[in-house]
Amino acid sequence: MQHRLLTSALAGLTATVLAAGLAGCGSGSGSGSGRGSSSRPEGSAISAQRCAENRAAGKITYLSGYQYQASASILEYVAASKLGYFTDLCLDVALEPGTGDTSQNAKLLASGQATISPVAEQDLVEARANGIAILGVSSYSNAGLEVLMTNPDITALGQLNGKVIGDKGHFPATVEAMMVKAGVDWGSLRIVTEGYDPTVLPRRAGGLAALTGFVSNEPNQLRASGYKVTVWQPVTYGIPSSLGAMAVNPAFAKAHPTAVEDLLRAAIHAYAYCTASPAHAAQCVGYTAALSGPTYDQKLNEAIWTTETRVIKDNPTPGQPLGGIDPANVGKLVDLLHQFKLIPDSVTAADAGAWFDNSYVSAIYKSGSLTWPAP
Repeated sequence: MQHRLLTSALAGLTATVLAAGLAGCGSGSGSGSGRGSSSRPEGSAISAQRCAENRAAGKITYLSGYQYQASASILEYVAASKLGYFTDLCLDVALEPGTGDTSQNAKLLASGQATISPVAEQDLVEARANGIAILGVSSYSNAGLEVLMTNPDITALGQLNGKVIGDKGHFPATVEAMMVKAGVDWGSLRIVTEGYDPTVLPRRAGGLAALTGFVSNEPNQLRASGYKVTVWQPVTYGIPSSLGAMAVNPAFAKAHPTAVEDLLRAAIHAYAYCTASPAHAAQCVGYTAALSGPTYDQKLNEAIWTTETRVIKDNPTPGQPLGGIDPANVGKLVDLLHQFKLIPDSVTAADAGAWFDNSYVSAIYKSGSLTWPAP
């Protein structure tokens, strides 16, 4: 069986589709760097010298993970644009919707067609191991989004032995590692590919006993439809992952370090705003809804944002402020990727550590608090 980290419901879409999105589906420079309801002048949160440095960076392309879903690493970047935080810091940011194919986002970052994009830490290590040069600069948590869902009659994962388990084509390594650690006999399972309708689980279609998914997505869909399921999270079993991780083009970061710092500063400042109250959360989801069109499910996306930010709050990165990268977690991810033969044995934790740089996040905090305005 081929194993792969499941990071998106649409992993596998082609580069052609994504390139088309970059060409024609983004918000563009006008709305991408829009002021929202702000009337503050450009550079209001920055010194004149730093403003000039950030202007020299030119157009910055933010490429989302999956469309304008209200996920951590997407919503706060849209909100930072609409609330005027990017312009406060003299950053010219264009928002572009990704298709959900993390590998293509990594390639677009490496080629310079995108500047900054969500890329999970484990996916970044895999990309670098395959020669795709991108740099990790931020992460919100060592917890991940991948989960296993079961019906309430399953009270221990070992009860799944010999059962039918559904996934979306590439079983998440983090979920498999959790199940094996919990005593599941992997060889006894029958793994079947399911579509994107999570009600197949409570309906027990095809004898399904469990289904993989994302903690903020399918469980919320099922709850809204009146179904009850049990959600099993790898983080509770000590399985490494990441949530809200961001990567940048290394050449851009080297040439424009203040711009990278202030991209993260604006996003984390917006994160604080969007998590401050339910009203703020609804306002911020409204920004993503406006970019997405009439079929956008705002209620579900509010639940997605609330769920993901709760996971982040419940699982803060050890020894780091919000956005800081845990080097120990990177090492654990290397071990996990080795376990599932996703990277060569020659790739070491030291190699992977060099593919992440905490200095950009460190620079935007003082005494544990985000500095706003910027220096």
